[in-house]
Amino acid sequence: MRFILFVLLFLSFAYALGLVLANNTEIGVNLLFSQAPAMNLGLLLILCMTLGIIIGMLLSLLIFRVLQNKWEISRLQKLNKNLQEQVAQANVVIDRQANAPTVEEAVYGATASNVHDEASTDPIETATLTKRKRE
Repeated sequence: MRFILFVLLFLSFAYALGLVLANNTEIGVNLLFSQAPAMNLGLLLILCMTLGIIIGMLLSLLIFRVLQNKWEISRLQKLNKNLQEQVAQANVVIDRQANAPTVEEAVYGATASNVHDEASTDPIETATLTKRKRE
C-alpha cells in the first residue's frame, strides 16, 4: 500500500513539474476586488487544481456525512416504529391476561371478592354456598 501511495505521489509531482515547465509564462491574476501579483501560469494551474481537489474532498465528505446521518435517522425511525408496535401488542396481551378469569372464577363460577364477602359474613353459609357451587 505504501508503494502504491509513493508511486502516486511521485507521478503527481512529476505532472506538476511538467506543467510548470511547459507553462512558464508570467500572468497577472485579477480577483475582481483585488489584483494578485504576476505568477507562473503552471504554478497558478497547480494551485487552482490543488484547491479544487481539497474543496471537492471536503464537500464530498460533508455531503456523505449528511447522507449518512439521514440514513441513520431513517433506520432509527423504522426501529422505533417496530418497537412501538411490539409495545402495543404486549399491552393487548397484558389486557387479555388481566381480564381473563381466575382459577376460582373458572372452578366456582364466582369472583374471588364475592366468595370473600360471603365468607366474612357467615362461615357456615359460605361453606354451604361453596359446596352447592361445586355440584
